[in-house]
Amino acid sequence: LDTDAGSRYVGEIAVGTNPGITKFSKNMLFDEKIGGTVHLALGRSIPMSFGKNESAIHWDMLCDMRQGGEI
Repeated sequence: LDTDAGSRYVGEIAVGTNPGITKFSKNMLFDEKIGGTVHLALGRSIPMSFGKNESAIHWDMLCDMRQGGEI
């Protein structure tokens, strides 16, 4: 997290909405779309989603909320 000034900032927050994906694949680009998950990334924002944070890192974290979790 000490890579650069932007590495400690939230770069992305998303909620997975695809009920057709039911199992984790170990590929974050698919897993972050699983319905009932919450996804947070520290570091670089995605420019095509109008993010402004710049960093050398984009660290994805995923929480599975399907077993009774709440936001």
